[in-house]
Amino acid sequence: MENLELQKIANEVRKGIVTGVHAAKAGHPGGSLSAAEVFTYLYFEEMNIDPKDPKKADRDRFVLSKGHTAPGLYSALACRGFFPVEDLKTLRHIGSHLQGHPCIQHTPGIDMSSGSLGQGISAAVGMALSAKLSNESYRVYTLLGDGEIQEGQVWEAAMFAGHRALDNLVVIVDNNGLQIDGKVEDICSPYPIGDKFAAFHFHVIHVTDGNDFNQLRMAFQEAREIKGMPTAIIMKTVKGKGVSYMENEAGWHGKAPNDEEYTVAMEELKKAGEALCQK
Repeated sequence: MENLELQKIANEVRKGIVTGVHAAKAGHPGGSLSAAEVFTYLYFEEMNIDPKDPKKADRDRFVLSKGHTAPGLYSALACRGFFPVEDLKTLRHIGSHLQGHPCIQHTPGIDMSSGSLGQGISAAVGMALSAKLSNESYRVYTLLGDGEIQEGQVWEAAMFAGHRALDNLVVIVDNNGLQIDGKVEDICSPYPIGDKFAAFHFHVIHVTDGNDFNQLRMAFQEAREIKGMPTAIIMKTVKGKGVSYMENEAGWHGKAPNDEEYTVAMEELKKAGEALCQK
């Protein structure tokens, strides 16, 4: 798929994020928006998946380790056809299949329930090991937040993945620089992130702009060529990307826009979509 088409889809994913969080009056827009491009690239370009057969045995697996950014994952799944886009308006509502964090029992396309920070990568490592033991060809992807990697369990999982040479595993770190309490480097600095993964025998790829499809494409293509070790993609992104008043603002980590803010956000995204259509 051409990058322009992916950009258009990512813009629609952003609309879904804002719509869902506004309708829920709760949720996590900042880190969902920063990862809109990687969600789009994974589900529309990278992964072997089929919306008509979400549980097919040879599908690639994805685990959203930073589970609070479920609005971004849900929006990508809806745009890809796993369920109706209209369902996004039911986010966090009683009776909805779209819970505040991903739930494997209820939502098509979800490969693992997640939300307790640090645990998703461990599940992904287990899936990758299972594929190796069963001689299966599927690949496993997991997305972590840069604040999330302050959790010790992340590094236990990384140590195991490197030790077992799980070259079917791709760990992606959304390095938007902000967590709920402020700057990641001020709360409990994980830097240098890449050196830490390298120490656990990962092939490390640094992406200077994780909101750029050219750079994402190059990174994932490189990851596919790596043999004998897992890959960590450290991508620098902008928290709240695409909504001007949310960008680089830690306060938008976990709150919903009010009606006026929702209108402003959707108008900005509408204009962005129109500009893309004119290219």
